[in-house]
Amino acid sequence: MEINTQALAPGEPQPAARPVESPWKASGYRLLLDRVSRRLVTLGGLLIIASILAILFVIVAQVLPLFERPVATPLSGTQVALDAPPIAVGVDEYREIAFLVTPAGLQFVGINDGKPLSSALRPNLGAAKVTAVSPLASGTFLLGLSDGRALPVEVKFTVGDRDGRRTIAPEPIVGEAFSIDSAGRPIRHIAYATPKAGPITAATVGPTTLILVTVKETKPLIGPATKEESRQTLALPLEGEISTLALDNRGEDLFVGTSAGQLIRVDLRDPGTPKPTLPVQVGDRLGVGVTALRFLLGDRSLVVGDSAGGVAVWRPVQMEGGNQRLERIYTFESHPGAVVGIEPSRRDKAFLTADDSGLLRLHYGTSGKTLLTLKADQPGGRAVAFSPKSDGLFLLDTGGRLSQWELKIGHPEITLETLFGKVWYEGYPRPEYVWQSSGATDDFEPKLSLVPLIYGTLKGTFYALLIAVPIAILAALYASQFMHPTLKGVVKPTVEIMAALPSVVLGFLGGLWLAPHVERVVPGLFLMVLIVPAIILAAVFGWSRVPIGLRRHVMHGTEMSLLVPIVLLGAWLSFQLGGVVEHYLLSGDYRTWLHSALGLTYDQRNSLVVGIAMGFAVIPIIFTIAEDSLSNVPPHLVAGSLALGATRWQTALRVVLPTASPGIFSAIMIGFGRAVGETMIVLMATGNTPIMNWNMFSGFRALSANIAVELPEAPVGGTLFRVLFLAALLLYVMTFIVNTAAELVRLRLRRKYRYL
Repeated sequence: MEINTQALAPGEPQPAARPVESPWKASGYRLLLDRVSRRLVTLGGLLIIASILAILFVIVAQVLPLFERPVATPLSGTQVALDAPPIAVGVDEYREIAFLVTPAGLQFVGINDGKPLSSALRPNLGAAKVTAVSPLASGTFLLGLSDGRALPVEVKFTVGDRDGRRTIAPEPIVGEAFSIDSAGRPIRHIAYATPKAGPITAATVGPTTLILVTVKETKPLIGPATKEESRQTLALPLEGEISTLALDNRGEDLFVGTSAGQLIRVDLRDPGTPKPTLPVQVGDRLGVGVTALRFLLGDRSLVVGDSAGGVAVWRPVQMEGGNQRLERIYTFESHPGAVVGIEPSRRDKAFLTADDSGLLRLHYGTSGKTLLTLKADQPGGRAVAFSPKSDGLFLLDTGGRLSQWELKIGHPEITLETLFGKVWYEGYPRPEYVWQSSGATDDFEPKLSLVPLIYGTLKGTFYALLIAVPIAILAALYASQFMHPTLKGVVKPTVEIMAALPSVVLGFLGGLWLAPHVERVVPGLFLMVLIVPAIILAAVFGWSRVPIGLRRHVMHGTEMSLLVPIVLLGAWLSFQLGGVVEHYLLSGDYRTWLHSALGLTYDQRNSLVVGIAMGFAVIPIIFTIAEDSLSNVPPHLVAGSLALGATRWQTALRVVLPTASPGIFSAIMIGFGRAVGETMIVLMATGNTPIMNWNMFSGFRALSANIAVELPEAPVGGTLFRVLFLAALLLYVMTFIVNTAAELVRLRLRRKYRYL
């Protein structure tokens, strides 16, 4: 108890004793606060770690389905009553009705029970029999008849509702038969296309006789349309017999397969004068004939099946002289028997192949991989079908057994090779790394290589650090070792405030203001690297010749302020001389000179602009951390170095800089992470072109910017959606690796210099 000993007036009551807090109680209160604070900090750290792991879990959950293999679940087969072996089979989009092409015509049956629904086309054939059919999936198809005629047919399905249940009714639309062979010989193979200029039909009526029928439709502004039909017999330089035909829907290329394993392309771009090319041997050995030909979606890639069970994709490839050559792109797993059917998907580059033993394989044309191998209930495969939604597979054998599978195809276009390797895409002369996620038509082949995006990310980071690191480190060294504390108290907070500028503002300024200005002064920018240092050295040399009496009027450590006008003068002089250099040495236009002399093109939004804009964003981070590391070097090291006779610069470079190297390296790595993850500057100042070159005058596309651009338009759960999450996972992994490596190097440097 503390007692007040102040004198009291007579009669004044004695004041009550004032309690004093016990030191043990105060210490316990502080210990309690310390424990609570420690636990709150620990909880905050654990929550941060948990949040990062949760983000990682969400990203991985979206990425894993990309690499799941397709699954085909067998369903109960159906026995169909047939009078003769089937020729082809097709199904509706709900997989409830199948239509079969037989020698008697077109037959509709229920897939679940095999019961016939209709045989509407039998009366239209007369005494003729169906001997050939063009691909069913192309809309209108042709039935080749035994009397030399062709009958156009289109099958539609009407979907209705009866008592709350879906009803599907087939509606065959039969056109007018037309003559292929005036002699009435049976049609053995037939192909059909409907380009804008008019339909084209190619058919064989003998072992080597190929007839081409073209119809040219003219639609005048006034009056009815007119049709002009022409028919010609082609003589092809082939060996053996014609075994199969394939005609693209543009009516440009007709491919003829022979029993001797030859493949001949006939150019129909001018239908009046077809131009056959020299045969190409597609079989791996002699005696192996071509048994099936079909185009994949888009009619650019041709699938070739042969009598030995081989399956390959061939494609016309453009050569330098403008000519084309047939090139084997992929070879798939072969069948044990002859390939009897090929059916492409109507949604992507997947396709089915079937052999005469009842073996069915699912392949993908972009990746060149065989995805599934299935076995039918009975041997003797005859016709194969792919459901319109690519969710079902069907195989019809010679005995009328219809086998079916429910398909979950997933993302077959995604493999490690298509993501990180070169892929030979349609329309390209060679395998390349390409990112092009969307196209103008549904025939487009998505190109989802992440290599150009990784390349662009590293390219943008390189140019940003190339500008930011020297400026930030040298500025930090000067501010910590030479600058007056008063001036440093103004400069350092100003630089730190620069880090608060929103990146979207920097990107906006970089793309709309900086890029046009840089384009006008590119030669001057490169001259600045030479002229500005030269002028600074000249100014320093001149300052050393100024009488010391005058130099004393400038506060030590504030000499940098005198260099500001010198630097501005050097920049102005560089821009002026840049115009002179461009006029006299660069043919008056540096863009033309770059293209003609170096083969480089100049894009207004390019890596140079990004380096300047993103360097401006990275400099404050590197400067602040590096300056703190340099300023925290123990003073006795600096004092000892100076006491031994070293100059300020020698001390800064040989003592302070090595001692602070762990912190400087950490600053550079943090700046690297900031540049790698930058989105808005890269998005607005690069042009977002996913190309791969180190030309600083061209743009690029980074992983982060690509996610920002494409994710809002990507269908949820689709391939592009998940690939973008994979790009986010790559950024996550890159950041983790960089931070881990930075920490290891920092610790190693710290151990190396801890005894200084």
